[in-house]
Order: sequence, then structure tokens, then C-alpha cells
Amino acid sequence: MRQAPTFAALIVAGIGVPALAQGHQVIAAGDIEWGMLNPARGDASPKAADLWGDRTKEVATGMLVAFPKGFSSPPHIHNISYRGVVIEGMMHNDDPDAAPMWLPAGSFWTQPAGENHITAANGEKNMIYLEIDSGPYLVQPGSDAFDNGERPINVDHRNLVWLSADDARWVEGNSAQLAYLWGNPQGKTGTFIKLPAGFDGVIESDSPLKAVVIKGNARYQWNEERASTQLTPSSFFRSDASGQHRLSTDSEVLLYLHSEGPYRVK
Repeated sequence: MRQAPTFAALIVAGIGVPALAQGHQVIAAGDIEWGMLNPARGDASPKAADLWGDRTKEVATGMLVAFPKGFSSPPHIHNISYRGVVIEGMMHNDDPDAAPMWLPAGSFWTQPAGENHITAANGEKNMIYLEIDSGPYLVQPGSDAFDNGERPINVDHRNLVWLSADDARWVEGNSAQLAYLWGNPQGKTGTFIKLPAGFDGVIESDSPLKAVVIKGNARYQWNEERASTQLTPSSFFRSDASGQHRLSTDSEVLLYLHSEGPYRVK
């Protein structure tokens, strides 16, 4: 693997994420620069950072969003649907009158476009990965609510269904586990991949693939290149070309993978 360049100019509103170098990109947590999710709210706005795409434009985007302890948004809607994965802290996302259901790290939710809701945070530090299939990402008043036909999903990490090498088609000959979250396993899909302590293997894909570290630490290499990157929660890697993402772990690691087609963990 080659050492990816430092993406110090990464992610403030209106600035795009750097293009992939030779079809590959890796961003360590320390290279992320944060802006404001909703600059009009000033210091009351959560912080945000695009990992890929551009949330201000009409493109698919994956971003990090960080919330202070005690944050609670006013009731609001979004113009587009999104998926959320909790990386750190305790998050609640539901109807304005719903009792809090705090989702810890490794949990997953979906928020339909047009549905009135609030988002709240209750950890010392709180961070999510938020993903949209088209943009721009806008926050609009709850009074503009509409029903787009979708229904929200909230999945606590304790309710995930994990598949092993014996029952997951693309987990081969190791103790990694997979949990499907959305999409079609034969095509575009979102999954959790759990790598055990002591894992030393690859995620191999012939299709575009994006991955965010949700829990744990791993050493990362691209293909046969010797240089490595240390990945911690909120780190990111992707490829638009076929290749092997090499990972070695000292502790259990949880990844969120967004794949445009089948991949193999081996």
C-alpha cells in the first residue's frame, strides 16, 4: 500500500473532498478538518466533515457529524433521506414526542425525507457517520413535513444479526462476521463487518467500496504496497478500482462498508 497524502484541506462547507489518487484514498482521523453542519445556527450547530462527496451539492455524500453532550435539535425535517451510524456517544433520533431511546456506538438508523423529528445526544462526546444518496443536505422547519412513503428504522447494536463464514457468502475462511443493514447483497449494499482481535487479512472488491471505522484500531495497507496507515474510529478508506484493502488488528474492529457490488473478506 502507498501512504495516502494528508488531506488537510478536507471538508468545510462548499469545498469538495480531494479526488482519489489512482482510484484509492485513505483518511486517518487526525487528518479530518471540521466545519459546521448548519452555519446559520453558529455555535449551536453540530460540527460536520465530508468524507466523500459534497453535502452542499446534488451528489451522494458520506459525512461525519459531531454533537456536544446535551444537544437536542428543534423539530425539523430534511429534504432527503439519510442513513446514520453511531460512532461515539449516545444518540436519539425520533418523533418530537417520543421517549428517548439512546443508541450507542455500532447502532444504525434511517431518517426519511420530510418526516418531522428531533436528534439528541447524551454522551460526553457524540459522533455519527451520515450518508445520503443525493444532495444537497438541507435542514428545514418541521412545519414543512411531508410523507414520502418511507418509514424510519432504529436498530440498537444489540439487535443486529451477525453472519459468520458458514452462512455469509463473502466471508471466507476466517472468524470475521457480517451484518446486513440495507440494500441488495448482490449489488449496492451497506453492511457492518466485525473483525476479531488478531485478524490479518483483506477486504477484496472489484466494485467501488467505501469504509468507515466505527470501533477499534487497525493497521491498513492498500494492495501490496508497504506503507501503512493507522486507522481509529472515524477513519475512512475507499477504492473505485479493484484491489485489496489489507487490515491487521490487535483488538476487535467494526467497519461500516458501503459497496456498489459483491466483496470478499478473507
